[in-house]
Amino acid sequence: MPRARALSLPVTAVLAGVVLLTGCGTSTSHHEADQPAAVGQADAGPYRGTELDNPFAKPDLVLTGTDGKPFDLRTQTAGKTTLLFFGYTNCPDACPTTMGDISLALSKQSAAVRDNVRVIFVTTDPERDTPQSLGKWLATFGENFTGMSGDLEKVKKAALGLGISVEDPKKHHDGTVTSDHGAQVAAFLPRDDQAHVVYTGGTTAGDYAHDLPLLAKNTR
Repeated sequence: MPRARALSLPVTAVLAGVVLLTGCGTSTSHHEADQPAAVGQADAGPYRGTELDNPFAKPDLVLTGTDGKPFDLRTQTAGKTTLLFFGYTNCPDACPTTMGDISLALSKQSAAVRDNVRVIFVTTDPERDTPQSLGKWLATFGENFTGMSGDLEKVKKAALGLGISVEDPKKHHDGTVTSDHGAQVAAFLPRDDQAHVVYTGGTTAGDYAHDLPLLAKNTR
């Protein structure tokens, strides 16, 4: 895993270049597509993720939670370490792998750290990922995981605000559906509810395990 980099360009511009669109189940490698461009200067920062010089705000997004009730992302994760990911449950690679790695990393944390972390999975395939099915899928990863399902245009807008591309699901001749989306995790610190670190494809469970206590302590 490369050393964390401090990104010196405007956040949206940087992420638009860094966070390339990657399709779950395609021949494109998430790891290759998600590698950050050579921006900023490598530093001795504490994180194994990509640290941002200019943090960005948590999206103003209200969708349906896995309990069937409205879920306000900003309000219901305020003051918590929040890991935000856009994906879908039928994804054959990056989505379950990323959730599994975070779940494993959380299992290695103290109760204090685990209690501070919220993992929010926003589906890019709301037609198939109903709140009930999304909740059932996320429950396999642990109680820290919450899903949001709803208006895809709102999802695309929220993702784009973070520089993450999300496209409409594609239906194939064999009946399968794929959803092209960025495979990044944005980490928001509890002290200001802003994203200070981004994790790209190829981040390991060990990397998350290393960084979670730092995120929970508001390390910058």
